[in-house]
Parts: sequence; C-alpha cells; structure tokens
Amino acid sequence: MTQVPTARIAQRSPFPVDLEAGKTYWWCACGRSQNQPFCDGSHKGSGLMPVRLDAERSERLWLCGCKRTANAPRCDGSHKQLTESGE
Repeated sequence: MTQVPTARIAQRSPFPVDLEAGKTYWWCACGRSQNQPFCDGSHKGSGLMPVRLDAERSERLWLCGCKRTANAPRCDGSHKQLTESGE
C-alpha cells in the first residue's frame, strides 16, 4: 500500500495575497516553504508539488495556510476543522 505524503501546516488561517494580473504564482502545497504561501523549493523529496496559480486579473485572494483545502490553492475553511494535534 502506497502512503500519501502529508503536508505540514504552515498556519491555521489563510494568507491574504494581492495578485498581479498576468503573473504566475506557485503555491506551496507541502507547508515547508520559508516563503509562505509561495513555494521556495523546500518540497523536494517530500512527494508533494506546488500548485500553479495564473492571475487573470489583479485581485486579493485568500490562499490556504493549513494545506488541507479541497480547492487548492484557495482557502475553503478546512483550517476550522483542525484539532489541537493538527488533524
């Protein structure tokens, strides 16, 4: 049976991010990046990959900080379901 890698929780709330139209962003899916909520390459060897986000317009988005969202990279409120132990 293959074990699915689990992302680290970067924070228990979303990151408000102002995106610039026409730019590409890479959201950290592993939770290891020191540049949250964006990827800095720390996922290497984790089995997890960053999620590409192409900004079609300049806008503020709330990006997931707990790394449990079902709508990556956007926050879907999953952080509200986390217990003190992290799951």
